[in-house]
Amino acid sequence: MAFAESVLESELFGHEKGSFTGAVASRAGCFERASGGTLLLDEIGEISSEFQVKLLRVLQDGEVLRVGGTQPQKVDVRVIAATNRILRDEVTAGRFREDLFFRLNVILISLAPLRERREEILPLAHHFLAQQTAETGRKLAFTSAAQEALLAHPWSGNVRELENAIERAVVLVRGERITAEDLLLESDGESGREPGAAAFPAARNSSLQECLDKAAAARITAALEEARGNRAEAARALRIDRSTLYRLMTRLQL
Repeated sequence: MAFAESVLESELFGHEKGSFTGAVASRAGCFERASGGTLLLDEIGEISSEFQVKLLRVLQDGEVLRVGGTQPQKVDVRVIAATNRILRDEVTAGRFREDLFFRLNVILISLAPLRERREEILPLAHHFLAQQTAETGRKLAFTSAAQEALLAHPWSGNVRELENAIERAVVLVRGERITAEDLLLESDGESGREPGAAAFPAARNSSLQECLDKAAAARITAALEEARGNRAEAARALRIDRSTLYRLMTRLQL
C-alpha cells in the first residue's frame, strides 16, 4: 500500500473515465478484479483513518464505488490483511478503527519473525534468486560462505529485507557465484562483520537499508555513466534484465 491516498483509492476501488487527470478510460480496481477470489491487503496498519472508513464500507456492504462513479459495483472477495503492527495496540492508541479491526480479525495468523524461522532462510533465498535468474537469464548460485552469511544475519527487516538483499546481490555480482561480499550484509557481531561479509562506510545516522541501497545505487549509476545513459547497455553490463534495472532505478530514485 505504498501509494498516495488518492492513488490507493483508484487502485483498490477503480475509477471512471475522466474522473481525474490521466483517467483516459474506465478501470476496474483490485476489489473488482479479485471478485470470486482472494485479495491481499499488505501494510493494513499504515492506512489513514479516512481511508479506513472507505475500506470498512466496502467490507461491510460487499460493493465498491469507483472514483468518479455513481453506481456501486458488487464484489465477493476473501480479504487477507497483513501488518507488522500490533493492531490491538493501534486501536487502543486511536490510530486504527475498532470496527475495522473486528471486521478484519476473523481468523488471526501470527507469523514469527524470520530470525526465529532459520530453516526458511535458505529456501526463501533460493526462491528469490530463482525469480531473479528467470528475469535476467543468468545462471547464478550462492557460495557456501554466502549461505552461511544468510543464516547468520539477524534479518530485522524480515522477508522483505531478504528479498532486497538477493535482488541487490544479483546487481552487484560480477561472476556466476554470489559471495558473502555481494550480499553486503552488516553484522551485529563483535568484529562488526559477519564471516565473509564486506565492510563498507556508513554514516552514523544512516540505517542499514540506506547504506545497502547506496551501494547498489552507486553501482547502477556507474554502469549508466559508462553506458552514457543507455539503459539497455547498462543493464547488459550489470547482467540484469532491463525491467529489473528500471525497477531498481525507481526504488532507488535514480
